[in-house]
Amino acid sequence: MKQIIINHVIRLTADAVGEPGKRVFYLQVKAEGRLYSFAIEKFQIQQLGAGIARLTHEIQKKNPELEPAMSDYYSPNMLLEHPLESLFRVVEMGLGYDNETDQMLLLLQSWSGNDEEAPDDAIAVRIWASRSQMLALGAYGVHVAAQGRPICGNCLQPIDPDGHFCPQRNGHKH
Repeated sequence: MKQIIINHVIRLTADAVGEPGKRVFYLQVKAEGRLYSFAIEKFQIQQLGAGIARLTHEIQKKNPELEPAMSDYYSPNMLLEHPLESLFRVVEMGLGYDNETDQMLLLLQSWSGNDEEAPDDAIAVRIWASRSQMLALGAYGVHVAAQGRPICGNCLQPIDPDGHFCPQRNGHKH
């Protein structure tokens, strides 16, 4: 199994490419002159945003002397950089925190940790960044995920631009 550790993060973002309903989502990190891109699911971005918010709240609660982390971001700085060459599709993620360095950890894996042993071609990436960088990643990622197709108020499924078959409307398309 290959392990990559990323420190001294300059940029950390999650964004999408393509039209709503056909978007491809990426998590991207720039550090020490290198650009790393990872394909990720929309649901994973949403869960990551919620997990980061929850963890930073817990960290602040346990360490009230810490300066509060800020989730502010400037949208143009959060856009993906090209080339978009994904190192792998994220299968599993995890979050952590190091009290000594006041850094949060984002763990990305190319395989499920449920496997007894990682396959030979498996990759694990550890991204160390500030609490504010992680909060901005989570907030922007949730914002991007919410920009997709509108949701039907009846069946709670996405509505395509060319219409929507809603099972709650007895077969009527509109």
